[in-house]
Amino acid sequence: MTWHIHTVVLVLWCAQPILQSVVGVILWRRKLHKQFPVFFLFLVVQVTVFAAIFPLWFAGNHKLYFGMYWLGEAANAVLGFKVIHEIFLDVFRPYHTLKDLGTLLFKWAGVVMLLVSVVVAFSNSLDQSPLVHALTTLQRSVRIVQLGLILFLVLFSRFLGVSKKQISFGISLGFGLFAGVDLLMYALNSGGFVRQGIFNLINMSAYNLAILIWGGYSLSRMPVRATAVNHLQTQRWEQSLADLQHPVTSDSLIPMFEGMVERAFSRSSNLESADDSITLNQSLNRPRASSAAAGAKIRR
Repeated sequence: MTWHIHTVVLVLWCAQPILQSVVGVILWRRKLHKQFPVFFLFLVVQVTVFAAIFPLWFAGNHKLYFGMYWLGEAANAVLGFKVIHEIFLDVFRPYHTLKDLGTLLFKWAGVVMLLVSVVVAFSNSLDQSPLVHALTTLQRSVRIVQLGLILFLVLFSRFLGVSKKQISFGISLGFGLFAGVDLLMYALNSGGFVRQGIFNLINMSAYNLAILIWGGYSLSRMPVRATAVNHLQTQRWEQSLADLQHPVTSDSLIPMFEGMVERAFSRSSNLESADDSITLNQSLNRPRASSAAAGAKIRR
């Protein structure tokens, strides 16, 4: 790493807690920390971790620095996953059944990510510490989910009535941007295409840009939820899941049978009225035919 790149990375690193503190103050003053408490806690933990590890790095205590650093990364991975769940709940607020299903899926996804991290840690054949390798795997898994969240919101925001000016969309946009850049740079760095200095520089720049996005969305006025483009289709999703959760019981078959009987009676009454009308028409046509025959006889 050259001296210029090292200086820029250090400046970007020191700017992160300042920008995060500004975003946290904006959330607090606008009472948004009550709507997004996990995201607010995420910012507080980020600033606290920096305040703990920066003096250790500056003093040259590398052993304690790396220990505190990876402890902070573990907390960031857990809180990052919880922030995704918090955004998901805000997006599906009008749809209670979809929200319950999403909560269940998030719990299982968290369990699967933890299991994968443990398995990767114990099957690690590199010189890296198993704990560090497990935390790295967990962190990459959370990045993939964060990137998937912003792609989901971009594709389905019109169906769900989510405005792209909402703060929940801005939070997911910041996380998704940083997650995409981090995953790309990690792949390039693992393949030897990018040096470590460039890797740190691009990652720091992407994360600072994400914080700026959070600050911009925190300052903007939160619009009312947009009108869903295909609201009926979303309601059908909600109703289908509700029917699966609460299937029709045997007691509720009585109204169904009553409806069938009523429809049968209505059909029979319609058939009887149709027969009566046919009979009436035939009776009306017969005198006309006899009068026509009598006229013919008189002519003869």
